Amino acid sequence: MSAVDGPFDTAAMTELWEAALSAPDRDGPPVWFHGDFHTGNLLTVDGRLSAVIDFGGLGIGDPACDLVIAFTLMSAGSRATFRTALGVDDATWIRGRGWALATGLNAYVHYAAVNPRVAAQTTRQIAEALIG
Repeated sequence: MSAVDGPFDTAAMTELWEAALSAPDRDGPPVWFHGDFHTGNLLTVDGRLSAVIDFGGLGIGDPACDLVIAFTLMSAGSRATFRTALGVDDATWIRGRGWALATGLNAYVHYAAVNPRVAAQTTRQIAEALIG
């Protein structure tokens, strides 16, 4: 955590991470997930989503990992609408927040020092995951 002590609230990150780890597992059969669903893998035409690319993380399991998009692309208001539209339960939502935290931290510690765009994106992702 020392690499992120300054920019982030490590106590809040630890609390979120522990909540995500202790959330109940998904109740149901495994489903397809993208596995790397973030803004860099979305293509748009005229401001509308036209394609999702980069299926290197494609798998079968818990779809909570694809909720990361809610913390990379959406504001708190649109995120609430998104969650309602999906019908996501509390356990799935907290696991999704954990995925957003983990992937954001991974990108931050590996790329933020050399890429200001990644630093800004991952800082926002982590902050939004902490907000919920």
